[in-house]
Amino acid sequence: MRDLIIRGGTVVDGSGQPGREADVAVDGDRIVAVGDVDAKAKREIDAKGKVVTPGFVDIHTHLDAQIAWDPIASSSCYHGITSVVLGNCGVTFAPCKPGDRDYLAAMMESVEDIPRESITVGLPWDWETYGEYLGSIDRMDKGVNVGGMVGHCAVRVHAMGERSLSDDPAEATPEDIERMCDLVDEAISAGALGFSTSRTFLHKVPDGRHVPGTYADPEELLAIGRVLGKRGKGVFEGALRLGERDREEHLPNTRAEIAWVGQLSRENNVRATFGLAHSYRRPDLFRRVIEFAEEENQRGAQLRPQTSSRGIGGLFGLDHRTPFAASSSWKKLANLTFAERVAALEDASVRAGLTELDQPVFLDLNMAYVLTDDDLDYVHDQSRSLAAHAERTGQTPVEAFIELNRKHQGRVQLWHPGLNQDMAAIEEMITNPTVAMGLADSGAHVGQIMDASSPTWLLTYWVKERQTMSLEEAIRGWTADTAEIFGVRERGRLEEGYFADINVIDFDNLAMELPEYCHDFPGGAGRYVQKGRGYDHVIVNGQSFMEQGEHAGALAGVTLRS
Repeated sequence: MRDLIIRGGTVVDGSGQPGREADVAVDGDRIVAVGDVDAKAKREIDAKGKVVTPGFVDIHTHLDAQIAWDPIASSSCYHGITSVVLGNCGVTFAPCKPGDRDYLAAMMESVEDIPRESITVGLPWDWETYGEYLGSIDRMDKGVNVGGMVGHCAVRVHAMGERSLSDDPAEATPEDIERMCDLVDEAISAGALGFSTSRTFLHKVPDGRHVPGTYADPEELLAIGRVLGKRGKGVFEGALRLGERDREEHLPNTRAEIAWVGQLSRENNVRATFGLAHSYRRPDLFRRVIEFAEEENQRGAQLRPQTSSRGIGGLFGLDHRTPFAASSSWKKLANLTFAERVAALEDASVRAGLTELDQPVFLDLNMAYVLTDDDLDYVHDQSRSLAAHAERTGQTPVEAFIELNRKHQGRVQLWHPGLNQDMAAIEEMITNPTVAMGLADSGAHVGQIMDASSPTWLLTYWVKERQTMSLEEAIRGWTADTAEIFGVRERGRLEEGYFADINVIDFDNLAMELPEYCHDFPGGAGRYVQKGRGYDHVIVNGQSFMEQGEHAGALAGVTLRS
């Protein structure tokens, strides 16, 4: 008698091998058989006509705070994700001296747009060391498995205090670097999945200075890399300085950035990963970075740039912020509840006032694509933009936005990809074996974006609609591959002895729902949520976590340690 048998589905096991019809049997938290299973079970799931896959492993999230008050880790839970990695981009909440808690919370808000008040109230803050932080995660109820990296920003603040923000690379003394290495060593020894840093000039603390570590000398990071090498475990992750302040055609600064990461990886036998995206501002940069990474790999490094399967973009809608928000009439509308805003659009005098803009529109409306409940398509097609819709209907863009919201009762989002702006570039990256799947950014920029549905888009668009890649390869990219990069053991495959993290997917009906803005964070703070359809069952450690898009009751997630 088995605990669970999933019967007759098409098993896509995460290896990249062709799917096959098979049963999957589970006892406790482990898979005990994949094939023809004659035994009976306490519970059976009929998966005939469905696809059975490993649970997805999302390696780039910022759920560091949210997991404390949202045990199902929404919106990740709605898209087949069963394991998440925290601590990306160098911003973490540990190690943390008690006096630095507010500062780290403010930094996270500044960098990742997670409300500071929610962080301050929602976290238990019952740790100082990273090991104690993992102990706190152990005690949290969680529906998904949670692992994390120790972040450079927190390590530097802990070791150097105010001096950690210096733009002088020489500010970190040998003694400071030794203290940082000790902190990282404690974290890795306690089970941190790796170390992360931020080098980009985009990340700043509230007073406008760049986050701690932005200007760190590569030698500081190489010293930390040696800690990973000594321990023989842990990934190195970075928000790297790619193309920034590098105007020469052959990109010497970017090449040097990739070179020291390659050196760190090569000398310490460490896997390294970093975000990569296309932008029209530097349309060839992504391709050059891949070339640089591949050159380093040919010399023995293990570099895996990671990207998203779609554009990385902001959302604008009547339920939160609009492209016209700077104008006084729209500011007045924003003071109303969402239901009141929708109702106000039926008043002709209100509409007339809203069309009179006294401030410029800050968004390129030729790249602001219209999403509705019955037409949710993330393809970058200018005919789908608000500007094109306005031209077709003989309206101004603001008039078109108003009428769309009247027609759809406010259920309209404008989606503007600020990165990964070209579909051909995305296709080139996601089909390159050097590039990993990631950058879903779940839990981050909660009032700006909603990209947690990236795996669903990969399967519905690139696999089903475009047939750019096989289902088997797409599943491998979100399971076995991401698990291997981060050293997440015995997950990401449907194989005897592996942990029973399993999706049962109605592939024919797989879809995303329209993002919507909800006020469900501590203190009533808002954030975007996006649900999915077609994930019939999501199993975590052998227990039913999600069924038909709703939490099934189990909170069987565990802390992932290196």
